[in-house]
Amino acid sequence: MSESSLCTPHEHRFSRRRLLGSAAAGAAGTAALGGLLGPAVAEEVAKNDKQVLFVWLDGGMSQLESWDPKPNTQFGGPFRSIETSVPGIQFSELMPKSAKVAHHLAVLRSVHTQDNSHSAGVARINRGDPKNRGVVYPYFGSAVAKLMGPTSSGLPPYVWIKPYSGGFKTTDAGFLGPKYGALAFGDGQPPENMLRHTDVTAERDKVRNELREKLNQKYRASRRPETADASFYVFDVAQKLMDRTHLFDESKLDPRDVERYGSHNLGRHMLLGRRMLEEGARFVKVNSYHWDSHGDNFNASYSLVRKFDQPFAALIEDLDDRGMLDNVLVIAMSEFGRTPKINSHVGRDHWPEAWSVGMAGAGLKRGLTVGKTNDKGTFVADEEYDIGHLFHTWFKALDVPEEMMEYDNGGQPLPVAHDDCFPIESLLA
Repeated sequence: MSESSLCTPHEHRFSRRRLLGSAAAGAAGTAALGGLLGPAVAEEVAKNDKQVLFVWLDGGMSQLESWDPKPNTQFGGPFRSIETSVPGIQFSELMPKSAKVAHHLAVLRSVHTQDNSHSAGVARINRGDPKNRGVVYPYFGSAVAKLMGPTSSGLPPYVWIKPYSGGFKTTDAGFLGPKYGALAFGDGQPPENMLRHTDVTAERDKVRNELREKLNQKYRASRRPETADASFYVFDVAQKLMDRTHLFDESKLDPRDVERYGSHNLGRHMLLGRRMLEEGARFVKVNSYHWDSHGDNFNASYSLVRKFDQPFAALIEDLDDRGMLDNVLVIAMSEFGRTPKINSHVGRDHWPEAWSVGMAGAGLKRGLTVGKTNDKGTFVADEEYDIGHLFHTWFKALDVPEEMMEYDNGGQPLPVAHDDCFPIESLLA
């Protein structure tokens, strides 16, 4: 393990004394948490302004062409390794910008998980690979939305910026109920028909919403509360977003930001992700697809890894410059890594045996790697960790108290993370 003390914490841009919102929003948020916790704990959680930026590289990023290169070895491939801003730590030459901000990063190089298929791996990794208890566990974003609630901004606690379609995605929430699903912005665009019609005045809209709330109470009386709450929540979220249409107006972006993040989809979406954090979203997931390089891995990596490197490094720089990095937990990962062995199609296949996760920010040490693979990159050589260990680590980094590490699922106590795992203390500040 390598460590550096090159950087010092910056003062927070956002105050930790904010509660969940304005007087009404804060009371409602704390009351909702109080159903899961005791009132004192719920109020303490409401003061936690930590946020998450979760970059999901769907399909499987190659650790050998990114965080854990093995040049000049049997399986190392054609790319060199380069020095980073931390002496003794090297990344692939495809990540020159991330190498320059390595003093802000914490990279785990010894992840060992179970599933080598997308269908099983995506869900198990996003849920922390919990034990089978007969229920569908929530994805990490939904868990954070439930445990920590919205920030004082009133924005939805879990937003998802992704290519293709958007909408309210409830499947991530699992047994928590549809309210804790993700509001997805397809191609980084707002939901359709979000703006109030020009014929409807603000006063008329207020009256309509008051009427809607009265009808909601009648609707709720004869239906499952989880379904009714999710339905009403969508309207409340839309109302908040109507006041923030500027977030989606790319014509107002600083041209220097567009150049730094890149005009490609991942760059655009990462920049929107940063702006969502600045507006106060609790958990922002940014998706990138097509990382499944079974064929022509090296040309694919040359394109994909460089497109990731550019906005990822820009995001880390911006969060640090704005004094936000101490408060925002940044995670970049896939459902597994890629095989060291190169197949007959000059590709790398699925490899859950030994891969890497890049992280930075809230609650983590900076300028270090934890764990290592062997000289060929085939297996973990030291400090092997599963995804359950990462979930425990992330919850602890976000200051989720011990009292909250158990859900109440209608009287059924369920641990929020795999109870045979534990936080990786060498990553935690």
